[in-house]
Amino acid sequence: MSLDPRLYDVIVSPVITEKATALSEQNKVVFRVRPEATKPQIKEAVEKLFEVKVVSVNTLVIKGKRKVFRGRKGQRSDVKKAVVTLEAGQTIDVTTGL
Repeated sequence: MSLDPRLYDVIVSPVITEKATALSEQNKVVFRVRPEATKPQIKEAVEKLFEVKVVSVNTLVIKGKRKVFRGRKGQRSDVKKAVVTLEAGQTIDVTTGL
C-alpha cells in the first residue's frame, strides 16, 4: 500500500506538552497542522498514516504574539492545531515518529 505524499504535508508535527499529554488519557492526540488544512483532510491523514480510527477532529488557530528578543521586535507565526479524538482502545505513540 503506497501512501499519498500529500498526507505528510497536512500534519506538521505532534504537540508534546503537559496539556497534550494529559489529553492522551482521553484518547486525544494534538498535532500542529498546515493553516489551510481542513478537518476532513486531517482526519484522512491521521487515519492513513497511523492506521487508527478517528472519531472527531477539532481545530484551533493560535495567533502569533508580538515579542521582543534582545531589543529587536518581532512576531511569532500563527499556528493551527488539531485535537484528534481516537476510537476507544486505539493509541498513537507520537514519541517514535513515522
